[in-house]
Amino acid sequence: MIAPGGQLRVYVATLPLDFRKGMDGLAPAVQERLGLDPFCGAAFVFRAKRAASSSGRRSRMA
Repeated sequence: MIAPGGQLRVYVATLPLDFRKGMDGLAPAVQERLGLDPFCGAAFVFRAKRAASSSGRRSRMA
């Protein structure tokens, strides 16, 4: 849980990531893509490769 009131840096990765890698794949992604220490106390936001549309259905590319 993130407590309000403290200084929290949030980093957002703009390229999608394969979430099947789990936590063991996210830490190296923080190091490689963002050049940051994954244990620095910041929050990291990633986007999955498959993104659902706003209606909740999978988007299809023609």
